Amino acid sequence: MAGPRFQALTGFRDFLPKDTAARNYLFEIWRSVARRYGFVEYETPILEDTALYLKKSGGELSTQLYRFEDQGGRDVTLRPEVTPSMARLVAQHQRDFPKPIKWFEIGQCFRYERPQKGRGREFFQFNVDIVGEAGPQADAELISLAIDTMLTFGFQKGDFIVRVSDRQAWVNFATQRGVTEKGITDFLQIIDKLEREKPDVTAEKLGALGLSTDEVNAFIANPENASAAFETIREELTARGLGDYLSLDLSIVRGLAYYTGVVFEVFDSRKSMRAVAGGGRYDTLIETISDGGVAMPATGFAMGDYVIRNLIEETPHTELQMAAWLQRNAAACDIYLVLADDSKRSAALEILSDLRNAGISCDLPFSAAKVNKQFQNAERSGARFALVIGSEFPELKLKNLSFRSEETCHVLGLADWLTERLKQPDGPLLA
Repeated sequence: MAGPRFQALTGFRDFLPKDTAARNYLFEIWRSVARRYGFVEYETPILEDTALYLKKSGGELSTQLYRFEDQGGRDVTLRPEVTPSMARLVAQHQRDFPKPIKWFEIGQCFRYERPQKGRGREFFQFNVDIVGEAGPQADAELISLAIDTMLTFGFQKGDFIVRVSDRQAWVNFATQRGVTEKGITDFLQIIDKLEREKPDVTAEKLGALGLSTDEVNAFIANPENASAAFETIREELTARGLGDYLSLDLSIVRGLAYYTGVVFEVFDSRKSMRAVAGGGRYDTLIETISDGGVAMPATGFAMGDYVIRNLIEETPHTELQMAAWLQRNAAACDIYLVLADDSKRSAALEILSDLRNAGISCDLPFSAAKVNKQFQNAERSGARFALVIGSEFPELKLKNLSFRSEETCHVLGLADWLTERLKQPDGPLLA
């Protein structure tokens, strides 16, 4: 039998209810941690002027754009990342906000690249930025937020590490060896791909710039090449009790051309996938986007939904935490009304409205059905309880669908009673 004619495009996803709930779990963690750190949420359009991404992104990004001409003849692009949009917004409105600006956005992005584990052509990105603060204390704040985000997902010490570097250290390295300004751009791309490219390819590319693999590896191996900014960040993280999650790794430079200083990436310790999150300092991007009109230091990082969800599902203790959240939050309702006496439908509808008005999630069948069938529907809905309305009305039965326990309740004061009952943990009744 032939399959459906239309399906989601390659690299794009449909979100069934369970997938939507899992995505909402990620969003809730992201928002809660960002707000805990004093960041406020903003939002930018997913469609932007293409020139915004050609200004200073560099690397492979310009070849991965979903770019087209709209009906007004404008060259536009579905955003491949959030940072340039944030920089544009700050450049336009920075006078309206005290500094430093601490903002975050959860937004959908699009890149035309080969779908693989942890990567699709559309994805949601958690983007967190501090604008207007040049000191490494701002970088430390972001790295701390990234670590706390991982811990809030349930990851533990040993599950992940934050690898920190300084792009400026590599610029100095290349400049001291006579590499031209254009050559430095190529050089940073080579360093960014050290772990992904074959050694002989890397050696050939470095040789074209008058450099060798040995001197590059020696630079990476020497901790004395760490910048003063890194030392400050390490002191800051240690004071917060998070120093053990930090590792100096000068092989990290990040692929986008707008990075100017400290950069970092969060990796799972098993290295089963690409970076979970990454970012760094981009002190000249806002000035570039505003054509020299606004010069402001900035630093930020992003975490995508693909990789973090994969890592959660591959780590038993984080998967259990997400499963527990989904059990509490992904059900269609908390209480399913079972009508054991069809003559009580009007009473059941009144109860339904009262409970919903009290903020209790509940449902009932649209048409008459056998009681066993109604209980089956209740369990399929994911409801914690079934409220049985039968011939004993105004007395009712509340059945715990997980533990098959039962309580008697009364229609008078029902909404208040159920509100308190729902706050109690599931389990066999001890009464």
